[in-house]
Amino acid sequence: QLTCCGSPARLCDWNRTWYTANPDLTQCFQNTVLVWVPCVYLWLLAPFYCLHLYCHDSGRIHMSCLCTAKMVLGFLLASFGFVEFFYILLERSQEIQQHMVFLLSPIIRSMTVILALCIIQLERIRGCRSSVFLFLFWVLAVVCSLVPLRAKIQLAMDEGIASDIVRYLAFFSYFSIQLAQLFLCCFADQPPEGKTVLEKNPCPVKDASFLSKILFWWFTGLVVKGYRTPLAAEDLWTLREEDTSNKIISELQEDWTAECAKLQEKALASGAALGSRLPDQAQLLRKLQKEQSSGFFLFRTLVRKFGPYFLTGTLCIIFHDAFMFAIPQVLSLLLGFMRDEDAPLWKGYFYATLMFLLSCLQSLFNHQYMYTCFTVGMRVKTAVMGLVYRKSLVINSAARRTCTVGEIVNLVSADTQKLMDFVVYFNAVWLAPIEIVLCLFFLWQHLGPSALAGITTVILIFPLNGIIAKKRSKLQVKIQMKFMDGRIRLMNEILNGIKILKFYAWEKAFLEQVLGYREKELKALKKSQILYSISIASFNSSSFLVRIAFAMFGVYVMQDDRNVLDAQKVFVSMALINILKTPLSQLPFAISTTMQAVVSLKRLGKYLCSEELKVDNVSKTPLGSDGEDVVIENGTFGWSAEGPPCLKRINVRVPRGSLVAVVGHVGSGKSSLLSAMLGETEKRSGCVTVKGSVAYVPQQAWIQNATVQDNILFGREKLKTWYHRVLEACALLPDLDILPAGDATEIGEKGLNLSGGQKQRVSLARAVYRKADVYLLDDPLSAVDAHVGQHIFDKVFGPKGVLRDKTRILVTHGMSFLPQADLILVLVDGEITESGSYQELLGRHGAFADFIHTFANTERKESAIQRGEHTLQGDTTNTNLQNMEPVTEADQEQVPEDLGKLTEVDKANTGRVSRKMAFDLISDCVNLFGSETINKYLIKAAMIIMLAMYKKYFKTIGLAIIIPIVFLYAFQQGASLAYNYWLSMWADDPIVNGTQIDTDLKLTVFGALGIAIFGTTVAISICGIIASRQLHMDLLMNVLRSPMSFFECTPSGNLLNRFAKEIDAIDCMVPDGLKMMLSYVFKLMEVCIIVLMATPFAAVIILPLAFLYAFVQSFYVATSCQLRRLEAVSRSPIYTHFNETVQGASVIRAFGEQSRFILQANDRVDFNQTSYFPRFVFVGNGVVLAAAILSVMGKSTLSPGIVGLAVSHSLQVTGILSWIVRSWTDVENNIVSVERVNEYADTAKEASWSVDGSSLPLAWPQKGTIEFMDYGLQYRKGLELALKGITLHINEREKVGIVGRTGAGKSSLALGIFRILEAAKGKIFIDGVNIADIGLHDLRSRITIIPQDPVLFSGSLRMNLDPFDTYTDEEVWNSLELAHLKTFVSNLPDKLNHECSEGGENLSLGQRQLVCLARALLRKTKILVLDEATAAVDLETDTLIQSTIRTQFEDCTVLTIAHRLNTIMDYTRVIVMDRGHISEMDSPANLITQRGQFYRMCREARLV
Repeated sequence: QLTCCGSPARLCDWNRTWYTANPDLTQCFQNTVLVWVPCVYLWLLAPFYCLHLYCHDSGRIHMSCLCTAKMVLGFLLASFGFVEFFYILLERSQEIQQHMVFLLSPIIRSMTVILALCIIQLERIRGCRSSVFLFLFWVLAVVCSLVPLRAKIQLAMDEGIASDIVRYLAFFSYFSIQLAQLFLCCFADQPPEGKTVLEKNPCPVKDASFLSKILFWWFTGLVVKGYRTPLAAEDLWTLREEDTSNKIISELQEDWTAECAKLQEKALASGAALGSRLPDQAQLLRKLQKEQSSGFFLFRTLVRKFGPYFLTGTLCIIFHDAFMFAIPQVLSLLLGFMRDEDAPLWKGYFYATLMFLLSCLQSLFNHQYMYTCFTVGMRVKTAVMGLVYRKSLVINSAARRTCTVGEIVNLVSADTQKLMDFVVYFNAVWLAPIEIVLCLFFLWQHLGPSALAGITTVILIFPLNGIIAKKRSKLQVKIQMKFMDGRIRLMNEILNGIKILKFYAWEKAFLEQVLGYREKELKALKKSQILYSISIASFNSSSFLVRIAFAMFGVYVMQDDRNVLDAQKVFVSMALINILKTPLSQLPFAISTTMQAVVSLKRLGKYLCSEELKVDNVSKTPLGSDGEDVVIENGTFGWSAEGPPCLKRINVRVPRGSLVAVVGHVGSGKSSLLSAMLGETEKRSGCVTVKGSVAYVPQQAWIQNATVQDNILFGREKLKTWYHRVLEACALLPDLDILPAGDATEIGEKGLNLSGGQKQRVSLARAVYRKADVYLLDDPLSAVDAHVGQHIFDKVFGPKGVLRDKTRILVTHGMSFLPQADLILVLVDGEITESGSYQELLGRHGAFADFIHTFANTERKESAIQRGEHTLQGDTTNTNLQNMEPVTEADQEQVPEDLGKLTEVDKANTGRVSRKMAFDLISDCVNLFGSETINKYLIKAAMIIMLAMYKKYFKTIGLAIIIPIVFLYAFQQGASLAYNYWLSMWADDPIVNGTQIDTDLKLTVFGALGIAIFGTTVAISICGIIASRQLHMDLLMNVLRSPMSFFECTPSGNLLNRFAKEIDAIDCMVPDGLKMMLSYVFKLMEVCIIVLMATPFAAVIILPLAFLYAFVQSFYVATSCQLRRLEAVSRSPIYTHFNETVQGASVIRAFGEQSRFILQANDRVDFNQTSYFPRFVFVGNGVVLAAAILSVMGKSTLSPGIVGLAVSHSLQVTGILSWIVRSWTDVENNIVSVERVNEYADTAKEASWSVDGSSLPLAWPQKGTIEFMDYGLQYRKGLELALKGITLHINEREKVGIVGRTGAGKSSLALGIFRILEAAKGKIFIDGVNIADIGLHDLRSRITIIPQDPVLFSGSLRMNLDPFDTYTDEEVWNSLELAHLKTFVSNLPDKLNHECSEGGENLSLGQRQLVCLARALLRKTKILVLDEATAAVDLETDTLIQSTIRTQFEDCTVLTIAHRLNTIMDYTRVIVMDRGHISEMDSPANLITQRGQFYRMCREARLV
């Protein structure tokens, strides 16, 4: 090279390049190095790139216009080189001897371009649409051509263009084509063949070019759309394939299964080592080890799957750091230039531009890093949610009992969020210490050993933060999360059992419990926040930087008089200390996030490693030719591995097509037997074989929040004739006539708006529709009326029913069906004591025969009278659906679409507009201006509502606290400004004899100002807690005071979401966001003031920049808030679905529908994830450029101190701005939580719980007379009355039975007496007091109901009987004895303190019903209402209950909504309801003689 350029001096001449007022590079350098750099880059990396393309084939791309243009331009470029080669050979042959290089360069250049063209073609064949590799090549080529371009222009200006016109034209054309190639590289090619997926709204990032991806241009479409109109769910892009649940989880599931197997082996190995010594302790140790390591195994699995992509983000952050540390070095050079009076101006501009470029690159890499982190975080969240969901479908009952639904939902909501945060902040854990070390190293270079003073300060503060982080983690995990879990669990139960709370007037007791949890939670939060504030004050606030600067400068100045603080030392050190601030403030946060993530990983790992149902519990085989479909040999089963078995010595053989009846007392193990056949119980010995497909009807119907039709079809396609036959057989047709939209009516969560009988029949219809081979029916007739039960038996299970050829195993308490069973199994205490046909068992004269003789008389009158000619009209159990009166033929036409809709979907109030307030605004706008100008008004409306939200939040805190906080912030920033200004004055101090004067005084003032800066974070935290306590209280009161209709149409997922996620946001996110936003806004003001003080002219640039920034920001925040709202709204369905699945897991498994439910969960998670997107900001770098360039321009007038102050502060602007955006968006997004929590403030409320100054006597009602006067009741305004003009007088101690068909209004009477629904007309008097004039609690606490669904809450048995602790233990035991539970409870280890699990799942349904009876016995009020209370118990228990009610409530008024007619035959009066009227009323004997409606019902039930 040296020979070809002549002498060495010619390649590089510093005098010509650097030490001159007019810099330039040598001709030789231009013709060699600048030409070869792009060529070397391409030739060196091309082999690796080709290998990469070879490994990643995405399909072939057609030759597009873009590709053709690139090829044509490429050939032009290559030909230029060859032309130039021949031109030199012919024209300049004499020069070639000296400069061989002139001849080589064009050839090398042309060959490189040809290589680039080959790569373009290879990319096209391998389906690469946008090339980073070639983009960088063209950038290098253009940048390297800029110097010759400048030289050529200079030369042309000096000598004129004519001297060598061919060379000039050739060069300018060549440069233009290079630019064109670079321009074309900014666009992406068309998709490969066959890859054009027809998605509705594909994500543009797939089609984005490399440049669009790094600058996020692809995102602008949505931002603009969100700014113009409020975003709706359909505006969001579909997820890329690699982000979908299906793709992520299917791959992860395999890895996790393998990890679990390893974990199991490890546990077994350690168990074997310990097992011989101490079996119990070994078990415990093994369990503990498994829990400890499960979190680590989960982490390892996630790292394997998402690690590689995450590493690309880590690479970005490393580049970001490199640029970040380069900036202070350039600042040092700039300040050196300011001090040097002879330095040429171009150097100043060069440094200023370099700083700007470095800032831009820093921003660029930072945004890429954040985007990568968010993407990985999103994928981790999807993955973990998917794993938890799939686990909840296979977890066994013992493990399921250790965690409640609330806890599982918490794993999905809170813990996945913690993992997401961890992904974002994880790199700070190891990067921050490295950044701190680097900062201190550079400080050492500047200040020498006195930098150690700063290091010492840091070292002293670190352990303090370590202790704080540990303490906070403990507070958060052990205490706050525990109480939050408890609170959410309790809320979940309150929402599930809200009807019972209202009937019993127990809201206050549960309100106290929730608030108890909440207070403890807030106490922990307060401690945690105060600790966090100390941590922030010591680390993040300016005061900390002041301490470091004070320590370092102080030591530096004191150390030696010769040590002079000049601008360069001060401001480069300050810039470094500012860099130091980021890692120092991030570190405690990163550590705390990591701690939380570790805890969450452990919790998730523990759940994901919990025991699963064993596949070999039941061996399932296809239907064979031999005759037995269900075989259990020598089976012993338990609900968990430990503890006594629930079934022992079971031997059952069920022939194909037979009907098997299973009978026994409450708690004898009938349901457990069916569970054993399903494989739901732990098989300890023996074998279970089931042939063919299975359908299962559980004892408590599990109903989905979907339409009636969806519930019955359960994922199968609709076969019209068969569907109709099923509806008819299950007696559902009369009910469908009553429902407002027929079978398209939506059923509320857990079947809220159906009666017990309807739920049970829908559940049965779902099984019948299946056409399975084996039917397991767990007491499906318990909740239906006798005549309906008979109809269903005849049409479905009986010898002539639709299932006559199938194998049916029926658990029943109904004696009348037993004679028709082929085989009867009698269960006593988990053993089959007798089995055989009805006649065989009677012939044996065993326990069964005695049982039958006792009860046959009561239930069956053998007179086989033909059934009445009346068609069947559903069961008489009422539903809450008289609001859904029959739709007549004429009305049928106009049924509106949303008639069957019940649940209000959680609406997204996008556009930052709350629907209530905005609606009026918008409708006014439409009327006035038409829809054109609406969008402007929408945005105005949005602003008004947003302000209303802030107003609400701040009002909750109170002005008295807010004003001092703002003053404190202003004072803090003022002191910081003074302190910085003082520093610049010190730096400009003249140096006399190598020293500065009055250093002691300066140091003192400097230190004093530093102390004046003090953090105000504690105050804001306390405010946040005040606000969130109040908002939670309001929300809780609003929800508990809502009427039943509110709960019927609001999914519990929505409400739980408010109590969990939204309250959590108000607890933590809003105060944290406000803290950050306030501190950064004040900091920004300080920077602007400093830059304007130094260079007032900067206002010209800062003001437009501020406007530009505000403009961009308003676009961004508008869209971001709407996305956040959509995200929050689409989150509720995930929880609702999870809730539903966990509760119906056994049904889903029995029907084998797991994969369909998994798909549904995937769809919901995916829809939720579409609302997550990145954010970015570049504007701030403009301030750096402005401050630096203006400083260079004003070099003659400005002192280095002021320039240092201005530029070092302007460097922080980008960071400050991005933090303001982030915290502002966070606050805006999270203030939405205030709106969502506040949403229920305006819904309708019940009447007040107690009336002040009420003169109600304590012993009211003393007699128990009830009088209805022209009483009418409707379910919703505008609907027909459900009770029409009821006038009725019930005397004291009277026993009244209420009967009637579905929709006749039986339960409506009960709802009216308890004022669950208020009267539409007329009055009800109890003991002469109008019940509308007294408080709801006064009324409800003095009368008692035994409801249809026995609901228990998790807590002690005693709490379930007496939540207010009003009765003595003796009274409680007494009530248990009368309810026939005393023996059962006294055999429990904890007696009255026995913990009931969620929903009372650890008691059988019959036992729960008896607990409800005990509640009534304990309250012993003068009026008792029974709502089909004996539906779920066997006849013997039923008789016990009836006799208890007869003896214990003898002197009370009893109203029974009758279910089995035989229970009311000895009542004083029977009321027959029909369509809201009383059609008959008299004693049972008289009604039978009248031969009216009651007589026909008795005949259907074979009682006459």
